[in-house]
Amino acid sequence: MEQPQSNPADRAPDDNPGSLTLTGAVALGTGVMIGAGIFALTGQTARLAGDWFPVAFIVGAVVVAFSAYSYVKMSQSFPSSGGVATFLREAYGPGTATGVFAILMFVSMIISQGLVARTFGTYLLQIVPLEPVAFWVPALAVGLLAAAFGVNVAGNKAVEASQRVFAAIKILGLGLFAIVGLWFVSPANFTNGADAAGVDASVQGFAAAVALAILAYKGFTTITNSGGDIVNPHRNTGRAIVISLIICTAVYLAVAIVVAGNLSLAQVIAAEDFSLAEAARPALGGDVGVWFTVALAIVATTSGVMASIFAASRMLGMLSHMKQVPHRHFRMPGTVRMHTTVYTVAFAMILAATLDLSRIAALGAIYYLIMDIAIHWGLLRRLRKRVTFNPAVVVTAIIMDVVVLAAFVSVTAATDPLSIYVAAAGIVLLVVAERLFMRSHTGDDQTMDM
Repeated sequence: MEQPQSNPADRAPDDNPGSLTLTGAVALGTGVMIGAGIFALTGQTARLAGDWFPVAFIVGAVVVAFSAYSYVKMSQSFPSSGGVATFLREAYGPGTATGVFAILMFVSMIISQGLVARTFGTYLLQIVPLEPVAFWVPALAVGLLAAAFGVNVAGNKAVEASQRVFAAIKILGLGLFAIVGLWFVSPANFTNGADAAGVDASVQGFAAAVALAILAYKGFTTITNSGGDIVNPHRNTGRAIVISLIICTAVYLAVAIVVAGNLSLAQVIAAEDFSLAEAARPALGGDVGVWFTVALAIVATTSGVMASIFAASRMLGMLSHMKQVPHRHFRMPGTVRMHTTVYTVAFAMILAATLDLSRIAALGAIYYLIMDIAIHWGLLRRLRKRVTFNPAVVVTAIIMDVVVLAAFVSVTAATDPLSIYVAAAGIVLLVVAERLFMRSHTGDDQTMDM
């Protein structure tokens, strides 16, 4: 079938077509996923799912596979540096709905950067005994974000080159971690009992754990933001999504099994924010194993932050180009993309400095799942005549998202209601602000200046 021609509105002024290869796009996707996922969320997933937390990553991969189907189909039809923002505009048109759902995605990407940056600080402090921890974790996170900003403003080639190197180190390093760790797995650890760890494992808790596991995979959506730069975008954007998910699923499963097999559930939860480092002690041998794992975590989180900034700044740039959000230069020199990179990093620094890992993860999961449902609904109800797809797959994706979102909100409301209040307040504020902005761009003839 002949691929649709790109709409000029889908191209941002700063796009550089053909500047990003398929390998580079895969490296970006795996950079975000591996950076945000297995290092940051293993302990939190175990707290919810108990002994079943490795299975939560498998189920999460299944849910994400159904979700990715919509993104692949839409990437083939509407490749753009705007990624999700472009998909939403094609489905809902310019207006409040597109703006709200797109900004939810942007915010979830910013949250991911804060999550990964704080994970960097948490792991580094396992080998560098700086005190107080409450100061140094956010301080190191902010420092990492500043360094990642420098690489991003150097251009696409610098980002792609760094991501290729980091991706290779992460995959090979975690592969070695998994291979060695499997030799030391104790079958007793897989069934040591949630009761001993004080975990009230339930179906609802497992579903909530799947929501966090989905957050570990959501980095694949950043690949959609490479549509304005990647070679042969109609074909390669979707291919990069599929390849990245396959790689990360294999890595996550292997590492989760090693963690579950080398530590009791109580130990995994006690080392919630740095569980891989603890699992490395019996698997790779005392302090050597910890140093090895921390080095991997530093590489993974650094590349994750760089890749996420790359994607989020492009998405914000496209939202500005689409006039879905206001843009101000504040007397800064450079292009719009330079400005959106500054805004992206500044927002991420604020989050990294003020919220802890569990609360950041909760907000990210809620906002991402809401946006994900909007993507599927838009494809199902509004793009049937423009995109060829299987409706049954999309309906299944919606049902899965609704189930895990409901379970996650229910569990979080019982354990940390403040996260739910913050998430709800953020959505209300966003809807009101976007609606006011849309009204300010609507003329007397009821048309929008878009």
